[in-house]
Amino acid sequence: MKLSGQREINEFQILEALEIHEGSSLALFDADSARDRLGKMAWVKHASVMKLYPSTLQVNIEEKVPYALWQRGDLVSIVNESGEVITDDVDGRYANLLLVVNHGAQRRAREINTALETVPQLRPRVRAAFLISERRWDLQLENGISVRLPEENVEAALADLVEMDKENGLLSRDIVAIDMRLADRITVRLSEEGAEQRKVMTGGRAGSTRRERDT
Repeated sequence: MKLSGQREINEFQILEALEIHEGSSLALFDADSARDRLGKMAWVKHASVMKLYPSTLQVNIEEKVPYALWQRGDLVSIVNESGEVITDDVDGRYANLLLVVNHGAQRRAREINTALETVPQLRPRVRAAFLISERRWDLQLENGISVRLPEENVEAALADLVEMDKENGLLSRDIVAIDMRLADRITVRLSEEGAEQRKVMTGGRAGSTRRERDT
C-alpha cells in the first residue's frame, strides 16, 4: 500500500478503516466503500483510494487543519478555521493554538486570531480569548491580566495596548484588568496588593476600585 497526506492519523487507524487483512484480494477490494469509511474519520477532509494492478493500493489523505481550541464548560475541542469541530481528543501538541471560550466563539476564532496577528508582540502572551455575549472579546493574558476589548476597532485597541506597554510597561504592572471598551478612555483596575501600595504612596487618598459588569 502507498499512503500519503496523513499527519494526525496513524497508519494503523487507516488500515483499520480500510478493513485490509492479511491475504486480502486487490481484485475483490471495494475501493469506494473504503473511501467512504475513511471520509468518516474525524481528521479526514478528503480521501481517495485507487487500486493499481497488479498489487498496489494507493491511498491519499487530505486532513483537516487544526486552527483553534474551543472551550465551553469543561469540554475542549479542536476546530478548523470555519469553526467546525474536528475532535475532542486534545493533547499538548495543540497547546500553541489559540483557546477561544464560550458559545459561538468557535465560529469567530478567525476574527480574533486575525486581529492578534497584527500585534505579534502580544500574541504569545494571550492565554485565551473569551467571547462575551457573542458581541466582543476579553483576552486573558498569561500573567492573569484580563483585557476587555471593544466591539469595534479591535485592531486599533490592540495596537494602543502594545504601545502603552512599550512606553510604560503596563502589562507588567500589578493590575488585574484593563478595560478598553470605551473609545475615549481606558480604565485600569489594580490588584488588591497594588491598590494598597498605591493607597500608601498617596497618603490614603486613593479610593477603592469599582468592579464593572461585563456587557
